[in-house]
Amino acid sequence: MMKNKLLLLPILIFFASCSKGEKDFDASGVFEAKEIIVSSEVNGKILSLNIEEGRELEKGQEYGLIDTLQLYLKRQQLLYSIEAIGGRAIDVNKQIAGLEEQIRKLKIEKQRVETLLKRNAANQKQLDDINSNIIVAESQLSAQKSSFEKGNKSISSEEASFRVQVLQINDQLEKCRIKSPIKGRVLLKYSEQGEITAMGRPIFKVSDIDNMILRIYITSSQLTQIKLNQEVKVFADFGEERKEYKGIVSWISSKAEFTPKSIQVKDDRDNLVYAVKVMVENDGYLKIGMYADVKL
Repeated sequence: MMKNKLLLLPILIFFASCSKGEKDFDASGVFEAKEIIVSSEVNGKILSLNIEEGRELEKGQEYGLIDTLQLYLKRQQLLYSIEAIGGRAIDVNKQIAGLEEQIRKLKIEKQRVETLLKRNAANQKQLDDINSNIIVAESQLSAQKSSFEKGNKSISSEEASFRVQVLQINDQLEKCRIKSPIKGRVLLKYSEQGEITAMGRPIFKVSDIDNMILRIYITSSQLTQIKLNQEVKVFADFGEERKEYKGIVSWISSKAEFTPKSIQVKDDRDNLVYAVKVMVENDGYLKIGMYADVKL
C-alpha cells in the first residue's frame, strides 16, 4: 500500500505543476453581435410577414407589409384636390391683355395729338385728357395684375401644402413595408401575419452575424499591451478543434469594473478589470454566446 502511494506521488506533482503553469492566452470572453429590434412604424393589420427565426435577411429587402388601404385612399383624395386647385389658377397675361391693348392705343393717340399740337391743329386739353386716361389705365392695370398675382400665390401655397401632405403619406406608405435595417439573422419573431400591430410594437429581432463582437476583460497591468485598432489573435474552440481568427480592438472601456464571475483573466487575483470589444469577421462557424480566448 505504501509502495503504491510512493508511485502516485510523482504523477500528482506533475499535474500540480501543470496546473500552476502559465496560461496560453491573455484574456477570454464571449461572442456577442449587434442586435436590432425592428418595430412597427405605423398602425394596422399585418398583411404579410415572410420571416422565421433563424432566417438570414438582406439589408433593405422587404419581408412583410402592413395594411395601406386607408393611406392610399387619403393620398388619392389629396391628388384630386391638387388637380382641382390647379384649375382655379388665373392666367394673368390673358386677364390684363385688354387693358394693355387699351393703353397701347392711348399712347398711339397721344403721339398723334402731339404731332397735331406742333402744327397747331389740336389743343393742349386734348393732350391732357389722353395723358390722364393713360395714367388711369396704367393704375388699373397695376391693380389688376397685383390682385391676380396674389390670388395665384394663395392658390400656389394651398397646392404646395397638399403636395407636402402627399409626401407625408408616401413616407407612411413606405413605412408600411417591413424591411431589415441590416444584413443578419432573425433571432426572435414577436408578431405574426394577420395580427393588428401598433406604432412602436416589436416585430422581430435581427442580429449582424457577419461581424461578431468578442467582449473580453483585461487587468490594469495589461492596459499597456493593448490599443484601439490593434490586431490580436482570437482562438475559438469547436469541441476538439481549435480555430484561430484575426481580431481588431474596436473599443476599450475607460472605467474599471469588478470581474464578472463567468470570465477568466490572466491574473485571477485582480478584482478590477477593463472591458474590451474585439471585432471578428465570422466565417459562419462563430455563434452568439460562444467562448473564445485572446492572445494580445
